[in-house]
Amino acid sequence: MKLGTLKDGSRDGALCVVSRNLKLARIASDVAPTLQAALDDWGYCAPLLQALSDELNHPSASLGASAGSRLFEPDFSQFAAPLPRAYQWLDASAYLAHVELVRKARGAEMPSEMRKDPLMYQGNSDYFIGPQDDIRCESEDWGIDLEAEVAVILDDTPMGVERDKATHQVLLLTLVNDVSLRNLIPDELAKGFGFVQGKAATAFTPLAVTPDELGPVWDGRKLSLPMRVSVNDQVLGSPHCGSDMQFDFPRLIVHAAKTRPLPAGTVLGSGTISNYGHDSGHACIAELRAMETVRDGAAATPFLKFGDRVRIEMLDSQGQSIFGAIDQQVVSARSQRRERPIADVLARPAAIPPASIQPVPADQSDQTEPDQADQQSASN
Repeated sequence: MKLGTLKDGSRDGALCVVSRNLKLARIASDVAPTLQAALDDWGYCAPLLQALSDELNHPSASLGASAGSRLFEPDFSQFAAPLPRAYQWLDASAYLAHVELVRKARGAEMPSEMRKDPLMYQGNSDYFIGPQDDIRCESEDWGIDLEAEVAVILDDTPMGVERDKATHQVLLLTLVNDVSLRNLIPDELAKGFGFVQGKAATAFTPLAVTPDELGPVWDGRKLSLPMRVSVNDQVLGSPHCGSDMQFDFPRLIVHAAKTRPLPAGTVLGSGTISNYGHDSGHACIAELRAMETVRDGAAATPFLKFGDRVRIEMLDSQGQSIFGAIDQQVVSARSQRRERPIADVLARPAAIPPASIQPVPADQSDQTEPDQADQQSASN
């Protein structure tokens, strides 16, 4: 099944189920008010959400007028991240092709221990943004960059979980734009801590999907499809997520849970998708700049500028978008100063704004601790 969160003015939004073809959606408040609430009681909620998903995917069999106004055509500009905030966001660097190239560009060798133990950091999870929310920055001089990743959302995971059991902790998968501010990262890491300022708000595709929805392209360890990444409608790359992933998701889960349990709703990212040889292109600009440095002696491609658009998406074998797309514009935060106070923005309204929901008539319903340099090169 495919789950998303409709913006309703509250901090955590309203849980929705979306059809496989992304054409129909249904608010699932009768099962759980939010995705986090569903994750907290997954054993009870999952079968009920699956029943709603089955109805959406087989409308002629079970959908009718009884669905009422809960049925609507999804507008992903009105969707938040599947989890607008999470108890924990852990991001790794599972694709060493990315780390090796970035290090090579600055004349550094790959330490042998980095091939044995994954890099991972704990990022900001209190404020995730939606698939079409703007990337807001104060200055282009910050070195604004995208990073296309796969992420998993976990069930309650015990400390010291074994690798053969770790795959069963994955409840949902989604895609991520882990926005990085490349020119802020070096000074921040030089202090010995980070990332805080070097990472802007992280964006997610509108949908998170259950593993069974993916079929054979998800083997419990890796998602074996290419990631389509473009900037201003120009392809940056289509690296394959199932290739050259040195640390698969069970390995990353084991690493994350070595000394602590992970609560339901923990989001764990793969890091920047990258393939050896880089014939399929890149999932971040920093890697392209590293390639240019190695090949030509200097980087030529600029980081993102105000007005640039970023798109990240994954298609199935039929060309259908699986998670919906991340489609964002980079904007100046200074041009948006006249906005409502955060308390007003996050105030819970009496009901979901009518403009966010477009009812569908019933007769249309068939429709190891790394050094600072290593952290910077693997800033996913």
